[in-house]
Amino acid sequence: QVQFVESGGGLVQPGGSLRLSCAASGSLFSIYTMGWYRQAPGKQRELVALINSGALTNYADFVKGRFTISRDNAKNTVYLQMNSLKPEDTAVYYCNAPHGSGGYLGVWGQGTLVTVAS
Repeated sequence: QVQFVESGGGLVQPGGSLRLSCAASGSLFSIYTMGWYRQAPGKQRELVALINSGALTNYADFVKGRFTISRDNAKNTVYLQMNSLKPEDTAVYYCNAPHGSGGYLGVWGQGTLVTVAS
């Protein structure tokens, strides 16, 4: 299975920005659709953004206009640029490669914690 290592989280004030990174193992990264997900305390994991092998993107309504997903296939890495952060964006952020109906190609990593607070 593919493994992912997320990084870049931290404490940021409302309105601030962070850039998350997700490094993937293996040699087939460039063909994967990649996604960023998040899980807030007491809530289920939810999809934040997707990027396919052709760099087409899709976003959850609650981040549209604020977050940008991108990828660097040469580095096996997917990024999430988060701007205009809100307290409700506080969560552990994960990446994975969705596959089929509800499945994932990779093992869920530790995630990276984003805390938005003043």
